[in-house]
Amino acid sequence: METDFYNQIYDLVRLVPSGRVTSYGAIAKALGAAKSSRMVGFAMSASHGLLPYVPAHRVVNHKGLLTGKFHFHPPERMEQLLAQEGVAVVNDQVTDFKNLFWDPQQEL
Repeated sequence: METDFYNQIYDLVRLVPSGRVTSYGAIAKALGAAKSSRMVGFAMSASHGLLPYVPAHRVVNHKGLLTGKFHFHPPERMEQLLAQEGVAVVNDQVTDFKNLFWDPQQEL
């Protein structure tokens, strides 16, 4: 069952456009499991190396903080991947979070 939910998470995260970010909670809500944002975080930490690729770097907390960065090797890799897509980060926080936020419930 957990694997099915993880696969739903991965499928949704793969839809987040380059240069945009979403949150653990937004993914959980879009999947009808609003109280499962922590599970989304667990899924993101388990997603590295999966094919097709899961852009876990585009998932941040509800304030735009890179709380998942320690699941990247090295931890700075999350910010580097975002920077390659034009997403500015200062002090581990997406600087224009409100405008870059991709809400799957509104976008899909």
